[in-house]
Amino acid sequence: MYNNIPTKVLTGEVRLSYVNLVTPRANNSNPNADPKYSVTLLIPKSDVAVKQNIDASMAAAATDAQSKIWNGVRPPVIPSPVHDGDGVRQNGTPYGAECKGCWVITASSKQKPQVVHQSDINTELLPQDIYSGMYARVTINFFGYNNAGKKGIGCGLGNVMKTRDGEPLAGGATAAADFAGVGQEVSSATPLYGASSGQTTPDTFGYSINTANPMNFKQAINPLTGQPYYG
Repeated sequence: MYNNIPTKVLTGEVRLSYVNLVTPRANNSNPNADPKYSVTLLIPKSDVAVKQNIDASMAAAATDAQSKIWNGVRPPVIPSPVHDGDGVRQNGTPYGAECKGCWVITASSKQKPQVVHQSDINTELLPQDIYSGMYARVTINFFGYNNAGKKGIGCGLGNVMKTRDGEPLAGGATAAADFAGVGQEVSSATPLYGASSGQTTPDTFGYSINTANPMNFKQAINPLTGQPYYG
């Protein structure tokens, strides 16, 4: 329970995956559904207190749904939005390595969530600061649903408070990782052709070319006229 709402939970620090918090995304399995903002939470199994809160909030959501949308009939087995990251997906494939040791929950909302940093909860983050792999605390709300006779518990997305950066999970690398040490290598490299700045040497046609910048044709001198050959 969070803020006296039985179905609402404030997580501890979790890692975010499949982040769609800037632009809503359509559900590939249901193209007629409205696009939603969504994120998958990787909740450490070591955070026992949050898991207990989640279980209690789902139970509250089921009780509420039984009287309001399930016509008083509680399903014997209620589909849960909480999955075991050490197990397999519904299609039988294992979860990714980042899910190991975690509970996996996908939360979504038609309303755009506010995404802030814990150092300034009054200012929303720029889109480039929001990505899969970062760490955050998230408010989520559980609810019962009845879609064409299919009953279960869903997870609604509230707001997100980023706590720290993490290794991106999108399969790409950061610029810092790609170019680590490259700037230093360039600055300490020996000049092309071993020439110092301003040194010239004749090329095979007798033209005088600045070897510190051999591609600058404006420095090539025509020996007959004494004028720049190009330029």
